[in-house]
Amino acid sequence: MNEARFDDSSALGVPPNIARSEWVVLKFGGTSISSAENWERIAALLDRRLKANLRPVVVHSALAGVSDDLEALLGSAVRNEDSSTLSELRERHVELATALGLGAESTLDDLFDELAQLVAGIRLIREVSVRVRVRVMALGELMASRIAVAFLAARGLPVTAVDARELLTSRTEGHANRERNFLAAVCDYAYDADTQRRLEALSPVIVTQGFIARNEQGETVLLGRGGSDTSAAYLAARLGARRLEIWSDVPGMFTANPRRIPSARLLASLRYDEAQELASAGSSVLHPRCLSPLRNNGIPLFVRCTETPDLPGTVISAATEETEPQVKGICLRSGLTLVSMTSVGMWHEAGFLARVFAVFGELGVSVDLVSTSETNVTVSIDPADGGLDGPTRDALIDDLKSICRVEVIENCAAVSLVGGKIRTIMPRLAPALEVFEEERVHLMSQAANDLNLTFVVDAEQGPRLVGKLHSSIIPAAGGSAAFGPSWESLRAGDEAAAPRSETWWSRRRAELLELALGQPNAYVYDRATVQAAARGLKNLASVDRVLYAVKANFNSALLSILDGEGVDFECVSPGEVRWLEEKLPDFDTSRILFTPNFAPREEYAWGLAKGLLVTLDNLFPLEAWPELFEGRRIAVRVDPGQGRGHHEHVKTAGVHSKFGIPRFELAALKRLVARAGATVVGIHAHSGSGILDPMNWHKVAAELVQVADEFPEVEFIDLGGGLGIPEKPGDKPFDLARLDELLAEFRAEHPKYRLWLEPGRYLVAQSGVLLTHVTQTKGKGDMRYVGVGTGMNSLIRPALYGAYHEIVNLTRYEEPATLPATVVGPICETGDRLGSDRLLPDCREGDVILVANTGAYGYAMSSRYNLREAADEIVI
Repeated sequence: MNEARFDDSSALGVPPNIARSEWVVLKFGGTSISSAENWERIAALLDRRLKANLRPVVVHSALAGVSDDLEALLGSAVRNEDSSTLSELRERHVELATALGLGAESTLDDLFDELAQLVAGIRLIREVSVRVRVRVMALGELMASRIAVAFLAARGLPVTAVDARELLTSRTEGHANRERNFLAAVCDYAYDADTQRRLEALSPVIVTQGFIARNEQGETVLLGRGGSDTSAAYLAARLGARRLEIWSDVPGMFTANPRRIPSARLLASLRYDEAQELASAGSSVLHPRCLSPLRNNGIPLFVRCTETPDLPGTVISAATEETEPQVKGICLRSGLTLVSMTSVGMWHEAGFLARVFAVFGELGVSVDLVSTSETNVTVSIDPADGGLDGPTRDALIDDLKSICRVEVIENCAAVSLVGGKIRTIMPRLAPALEVFEEERVHLMSQAANDLNLTFVVDAEQGPRLVGKLHSSIIPAAGGSAAFGPSWESLRAGDEAAAPRSETWWSRRRAELLELALGQPNAYVYDRATVQAAARGLKNLASVDRVLYAVKANFNSALLSILDGEGVDFECVSPGEVRWLEEKLPDFDTSRILFTPNFAPREEYAWGLAKGLLVTLDNLFPLEAWPELFEGRRIAVRVDPGQGRGHHEHVKTAGVHSKFGIPRFELAALKRLVARAGATVVGIHAHSGSGILDPMNWHKVAAELVQVADEFPEVEFIDLGGGLGIPEKPGDKPFDLARLDELLAEFRAEHPKYRLWLEPGRYLVAQSGVLLTHVTQTKGKGDMRYVGVGTGMNSLIRPALYGAYHEIVNLTRYEEPATLPATVVGPICETGDRLGSDRLLPDCREGDVILVANTGAYGYAMSSRYNLREAADEIVI
């Protein structure tokens, strides 16, 4: 295994005593410790540290997703609901232990017995105390430790397990909300010779847990979400370690979230304050609290990727080579809440701000951004850190009302430009900031430390704004020494080392090039790909019915293919129903689920008159037109409470989505159904699009069954669609086998209900490509443009959602793609981009460009904007 060299010399501003230390702390996140392959890499890394005469201390998280599962287990226990989470947790740990070749020495029975007893107690009293919550959450790390130590010992490494609660002690903070001392504790991190001597007496390799510590009374406390980074930093400081290495699933910190913006560039080096600002502004690689212990002791931090240890990653230290002011990152934090406080009397009133912030302090609510004027103070709160639960929110508003007028603005996002001396480059940033011209900016804040400029906007606009700002501010290539290669080029390097994943369009390249000769622009669909997707879903033993969302693509040939595979249909308009009747001979309309949304009365009456099964997703039709539903069998669409997906516009659940009846209206729904004389036979939900976690549908099923149990005539539960597809090269496909397992478990617990799925994009997206031709190329400063023959008139998803579609030069497919370029269409709109900063070969006029995964919401959403014709459709 190759590994990039560590340079922790005085060039990084490392104090001499730190540079001479034999201690090195390595932190491994949940993804890094969740596979046997990664554990082999970890063992090799530790062996190298020993051979370099270093003493490694391993700090690890729980296995990936375990903390979330433990939280879910607590929730189901409080509600006294059936849950398979406990058995699934045991199975996951046993599977990993088995994959590592471990036997009885890795037994976890006592820890799972403790977990089962704690859960049983919660079910009995229907509540969970903070101390019990802490005990449950700590078990995730303790379980992982058992496996870690057993494996490393089996590999012949001299290893000793040390409980983190024997190494880290929290201090009591003066929060009025005492729970924070247990759930987000702060520990002392001064150098401690006693800790060093104690560990020196043990084996050369130490394994301990992140996330947990003890308080002065000896009780277990947690360091908050992301606390394993902080644990590692605390230990590095207490040991005076030579360096801290944080190993995760990404090779460093980037100029933006690389999974959303593939052109994001690796940040080769950062100062502590820059890294702190990036982490605080939304970069998820590091927890912000981990930087202070390192900075105060001059300990450098190296961020590396467990799967690709040969990549150099990011080094964070007191000194970097570059000194020029520049933006180094565009960050996004969603889910913020703004509290706006207005009072004419605050003008020149001494002590007004003191009284206002005292209210926040007394309730333990942490304030983030602050903006003031002569009559208004507006602050932002991150609910993840600020303790703003429902009762606290109500109390905060009530207390503030005695001082001023209060307005709460929820579901906001902070878009931050992060970099040193940002005030000095404001004139250079002015053109890029024009993206905010048409946006509602709730708050703007320029940091006192001159490290960031933040705009708070509506959450749904955040991802799009970040993409536009990144493409106009961060250079696609070159720039200062701080900028490394892009995420896309790093992934391309991985793919160059491994065989390129085969797609139907790469296999049929010659045929597509031939088709392109006679078509300036064309959507091409592959019949076999649609058939394979349909058969994969129809073969799920746990699913009784698969319905295709016609809105995704209404091409008659594709509808015929799906019809032939036994797929039924979901329609959202009379037009879609009539289209099916026209294009599919002898079509039986009982195969349709009709789900109009905010439609007029006439559409519901029309659907019912045709004998369609109609879904209601609002109480209004039952309240206003009860006579329509008398004696009718109907389905109801319920809001599962939280939407998921690759963009705010495709999240179809949650308070800010227009879809679905919320749970708190369930009593009113029952009353209105009874009054109308209708019968509810189906419960339906749809949480979003592009979701890759099969557990999502299990969770949705668990939510919907609680509603279904309220209606004795319910026959089926429709889990909706949203199954994700691989978007980018190297992405893993959706795990249908795992979905089948999870739904089979649900069916075993609730055998009376049939399960339906309602996919659209999953069935057809990968079957389609958009073919077009290079029209012109252009260089403009550091920007390089490749113009093509069609744009947002044929494919609006990139402009509307910021959606990612793989783009390749099909003509030069065998040539290396090394030049970053932005691919644009001929539409007279700045937003007419099919992809920004994509790696392509040198493109020339006439080359055929292929845009992948366009079989869904491509032609169906096209237009004749600028009176340019959308691309034609061809099925092969």
